[in-house]
Amino acid sequence: MIRTIQNKYNPYLSVIILCLIFTGCNNPPPADLRFALSTAPLTLNPQLSADAVAERIVRLIYRHLVDFDANFRPIPDLATWEIKTPTQYRFTLGNNGRVFHDGSLLTAADVKATYEALRNPEIGSPYRSALHNLSKINIVNQDQIDFILTHPDPWFPSRLTHGIVPAQLIATRRNLSDHPIGSGAFSFIGRPDEGRLQLRRVTDGLILEFLEVKDPTVRVLKILRGEIDLLQGDLPPELIRYLENRPEVKLSHTQGNTFSYLGFNLRDPTTADIRIRRAIAYALDREQCRRYILGERARLASGLLPPEHWAGASSNSKIIHDPTRARELLAAAGYSPQRPLRLIYKTSNDPLRVRIATLFQRQLAQVGIQVDLRNYDWGTFYGDVRAGRFQMVSLSWVGIKNPEIFRYAFHSASLPPEGANRGYYLSPRANTLIEVAENANSLMQAAQHYRELHELLLEDLPYIPLWYEDQVAIMRDSIDGYNVATDGNYDSLATVQILKHAE
Repeated sequence: MIRTIQNKYNPYLSVIILCLIFTGCNNPPPADLRFALSTAPLTLNPQLSADAVAERIVRLIYRHLVDFDANFRPIPDLATWEIKTPTQYRFTLGNNGRVFHDGSLLTAADVKATYEALRNPEIGSPYRSALHNLSKINIVNQDQIDFILTHPDPWFPSRLTHGIVPAQLIATRRNLSDHPIGSGAFSFIGRPDEGRLQLRRVTDGLILEFLEVKDPTVRVLKILRGEIDLLQGDLPPELIRYLENRPEVKLSHTQGNTFSYLGFNLRDPTTADIRIRRAIAYALDREQCRRYILGERARLASGLLPPEHWAGASSNSKIIHDPTRARELLAAAGYSPQRPLRLIYKTSNDPLRVRIATLFQRQLAQVGIQVDLRNYDWGTFYGDVRAGRFQMVSLSWVGIKNPEIFRYAFHSASLPPEGANRGYYLSPRANTLIEVAENANSLMQAAQHYRELHELLLEDLPYIPLWYEDQVAIMRDSIDGYNVATDGNYDSLATVQILKHAE
């Protein structure tokens, strides 16, 4: 079994070696910085962006009132804050990041317009539910703004992490994805053609180009030939190992917090049965996948937030591989070899994701579950997920730092389009734990409630936690200063340099 998994994909390396032999290496000095993506961003509108690539690029274009430190605690970005009363937060804008890319000044009016738009049900922002406690927004002056809450929330600043958009663009209902204007490290140039996006670095005019290159082997060939300068993520481990020995490139690697999971549609009568979800959890050998498909570049997960987060899950995985128990649960639910359970499993057509899904398909077959595996391009796949057109699906939450994710993904008030409870998990107990944690008087109290919530989610299994994936970036040896982040953000592009080698 292990040998089959390892040898099956050796053609990756054969293709690369043959292509290099017959095409040679062409590495002209770069005039800009070219970054290959496995999928293009679905939107650059910060009010609507929810896929990982879009979120990372939006961070480059826009600044936020608040960001997070290495310990996942809120820190000032555009603004500092003070608590005037338990339900009144006053934010004061600083001097940095105050000029939009069109030359206009970022003021409190822009902050108000941004957050009023996020609250507007007509816009349909997936982040609207995170602002459920916000009563009104009052402008004090052009540098200060008050957020008035319906009830105290000691963690409220951590909810204000969205890109600030010019009020005039919001008022004119301009398509923010076609020509985004922020005050971040990069300004928008354009999309020369499908699959290409160009940004300009504000400090020095460096042109950054994102290119969609779906096939991982092609991405590797392009970086070896100097056609791209940098790529990050979505590479099978054998390609990473191959690149580690190539002198043209270097790697940046760190432990990550990207949470991968198997999700269920609880409106479906089959996957609504807790016995079925538990049988699937027992049938999956996550460690086999982590070791032989992910190349040990991941940690098994027992909850959405990693153990190092102040509200994180236990570091001990509580999901075990027990095929016998899986068969017992299936039998109790009325399934047998004569009447096998059949499920539809959707994933993206990224080769690594297909390989993972194929292994899971095989593992589930071993306990009598027949899986119809369907993979789609990212736009189609994500559209089905958002619309609830799935029975079982594999996805990841990327860059999650704020425990508000629990309300966004699991609270009954966050059913689409109000939030991302796309599996329709309806639990009064979960709702209570989320609300009590949000209103706790101390970090310690909130952490305890979130730990109880993690345990409840492991019992109910609206998701099966899989792992936290490591972050790996590959770059040409001429790229200096790009350090891959724990959450996979692209922030290092703001300071990265291109070295000039001697002829």
